[in-house]
Formats: sequence, C-alpha cells, structure tokens
Amino acid sequence: MATKKPKASGKSTKAKSTTKPKTAAKTVEKPVSEAPITNTEEKMEKPETTEKVETSDKPVVTSATNSGSCFKGFFAKKYEEKESILTIFKNHKFYGALVGEIIGTMFLTVLLFSVSFMGLAGIATYSFALVAILVAVYAFSGACLNPLVAVGMMASRRMSVIRGIMYIIAEIIGAWLGWLIFNSFHLSGGETSYDIPAMSAIAEGGFWQVAMIELVGAIIIAFFFARALKYKRSVFTFAATIAGGIVLAFLSGYIISAAFFGLSNNFIFNPAAALMYQIFPTAGENFGEIIGGVGQALAAYALFPMIGGVCGFYLSDFASKLSAEE
Repeated sequence: MATKKPKASGKSTKAKSTTKPKTAAKTVEKPVSEAPITNTEEKMEKPETTEKVETSDKPVVTSATNSGSCFKGFFAKKYEEKESILTIFKNHKFYGALVGEIIGTMFLTVLLFSVSFMGLAGIATYSFALVAILVAVYAFSGACLNPLVAVGMMASRRMSVIRGIMYIIAEIIGAWLGWLIFNSFHLSGGETSYDIPAMSAIAEGGFWQVAMIELVGAIIIAFFFARALKYKRSVFTFAATIAGGIVLAFLSGYIISAAFFGLSNNFIFNPAAALMYQIFPTAGENFGEIIGGVGQALAAYALFPMIGGVCGFYLSDFASKLSAEE
C-alpha cells in the first residue's frame, strides 16, 4: 500500500508537468507579432495609394474644365431661391427697394431734363450727378433705375420675375414724378425760352435707324451694369462703372445719329424716361396712323432697348464664363 501511493502521485505530477509546457508551446507558436506588422504595413500603404490617386485625378479635372464644363450653371439662378410672389410681399425690405427705385428714377429723369438744355457740354455734369444718384440709391434697391436693366437682370436670372416687374412699374412712376416736378416749375415760370424736352418724331423710313441706335446703347449700358455688379462691395466703383457706361452710350449715340444719320433728339436709352419725353404722336390723318405711330415709338424706345439689355447681360456672362472669372 505504501509503494502504490508514490506511484499515483508521480503520475499526477507528470501529467501536470506535461500539460503546462504544451499550453506554453501553443502560445509561443502563435504568430502574435506578425499580425500587427502586416496591419501596419497595410496602413502605411493605404495613404500612399490615395496620394497617387489624388495626384492622378488633378489633370483629369483641369482637362474637363477646359473641355467645356466652364459653362456649367450658365442659366442657373443668381438670386435668393425663396423669393417668389408668395413671399416677396411679406418682406418690408422689398417695399424699401421699390421706394428707392421711385426716388432714384425721379432724380434721374429731372437730371435728363436738365442736361437736355446743356447739349453735349452737359455730359460731364451728367456723369458726376449720375454717380451721386447711384451711390445714394444703391443701398435701397441696387440702383437699377432703368427698365432695360431690370429686364436684363430677369433674363439672366439675377432677379426674380415678380421683383423685376415691380421694379419696372416703380421706375415708370418715378419717371412720371420727375416729369411732374420739372413741368410744374416750367408752367409756374410763365413765358420762358425753355420748353420741356421732347423726342423728335420718327421720320418715315427712319425707324430702323432709331431702333438700332437704341439697341446699341442699351447693350453698352447693360454690359457695364453687369460688370459693375462684380464690384458692388465698393459702391463708388459700382456707380462710376455704370456712369461711365451710360456716358459711353450717349456719346456713341450722339455721334452715330448726328454724324451718320443727320438726326437729333432721337435716343434716350431709358424706356421709363422715354415715356415722359412725349414719344407718342398726338395727331394724325386717321386713327390707324396714330396707332401705328404709337407702335413704332414703343418698339423703338421700349422693345429694342429691352432686347439690348438682355444681350448686354448675356454678353457679360459669356465673357465671364469663358475667362473662368470667379
């Protein structure tokens, strides 16, 4: 009995001793250190592959822009998305803008009537006064002050349709107020050598001459206005650019009409002010002749300037997109 007990204890110690190294051997044989090494190698390789992709993608993007994608978004909206007929009348700033358009167009019409007495020498005075009007009104409405500008901004999607239509109505009201103020002083002065300026009647066969002068002048004004919007952070630069464009339009119109066609007082480049310059005929042989004269006047002094306004804004947008201007 005494000899059996140590044998049993010896076996148990052997079993315990043999099992322990087996578990230790198993833990040693596992490649614990190899797994994180491969993971770190993969992690180190990933940024290298992404950098290669990024550098390889860059020339592809530039080639895509050069191939014609620079005109992407050419007809996109350039005004606030929420502006519509349901929301615009709820904003008090909109009414302030309308008041600004009325006041600015009123001053501009008085200025046009006043400069008409000075002739060509009054262009310098006109340019300085125009800059002052634009600077004073800009904070209210952006200083459109001209239906051809409002139509051009609507067509180029810089302004909503409802805002553009209300601007045109406000500009016509402002031009009428300017004519009313100027005419009231003229009537109260009694006999005077100055008369209210009026546009010359469109002579027979001279419709296309007047229409083309108005079209070219409107393109110049609209183009300069569109370019001035790029500098609207500086109000003086904005106003000076527009004033320079208007003066250029008047100079070109004066030279073309007087030197080439032998005409005078046949352009104004502002449909709202043109209505106050007595463009409509008041007499004729019959009713049909009067209606025909009204249609010619509206086409020459309203329709063609508005077409020129659209062309001027799109000409500016085309040049801006083509040159990749930001």
